[in-house]
Amino acid sequence: MIDDDDTIAISALQHYSYCPRQCALIHQEQSFSENIHTLRGRRVHEKVDTAGTHNQDGIRTETALPLVSERLGLTGIADIVEVLPDGTLRPVEYKHGRRKQREHDDLQVAAQAICLEEMTGKPIPEGIIYHHSSRRRRSVPITPELRNRVQETAAAVRAMLKSGRLPPPLADSAKCRECSLQEICQPALIQAVQHHRALAETLFTPEDDEI
Repeated sequence: MIDDDDTIAISALQHYSYCPRQCALIHQEQSFSENIHTLRGRRVHEKVDTAGTHNQDGIRTETALPLVSERLGLTGIADIVEVLPDGTLRPVEYKHGRRKQREHDDLQVAAQAICLEEMTGKPIPEGIIYHHSSRRRRSVPITPELRNRVQETAAAVRAMLKSGRLPPPLADSAKCRECSLQEICQPALIQAVQHHRALAETLFTPEDDEI
C-alpha cells in the first residue's frame, strides 16, 4: 500500500508515457496551457464530466466515476464505466483523435481497470478507448504485460516527482509540435543550449585552459 502523500493521478501515467518532461511540468510544476488539441479534448469530455447513471440496450453506464488504487497509489476519474448485463465492468476513456493505438492511452485505461478491480473485487479483462473524431471504439485487453507497464510507470512517475528534477525535452519534434506546453517547455531552445555546450567541450580541453 502506498502512503497517501505519494498518491498520483492516473492521468500522470498517460502524460509520462507521452513525455516525462510534460508530466513533470503538469504534475510537479503545476504548469498548463491550452492548444487546439486540449480544447478539442475538453469539448469531448463535456459529455462525461458530470456524474450520472444511464441505461441503454441493457448496459448501465456510470459517468465521472471516482477511482482509487491504494496498492498502486493511484487516483482519478473514469469518463465512463459500463456495467454489462452479466455484471462485467468496462472502463471507457474518451479521446478526441481518430482511432489509433497509442500506448499512453492504453496505460490510462488499464490503470482505470486496475483501480476498478481493487474497488469491486471483480476481474476486468478489457477497457475501451472511444475515439471521438472517427466515432469508433477500440478494445484494450488488460494483459499481464500492460498491467506491469502500469505498475512500472506509476513507480517511475513517483520517483520523478520525489526527485524534484525536470527531465530534459524529448528529441521528438512531432510530439513537441502537438504539445500544448511547447512555449513553456522550450524544447528547441534547450536542445540548442545543450548542443552548444557539447560543442564547447570538444573545442576547449583542460590543456587549453592552462595556456
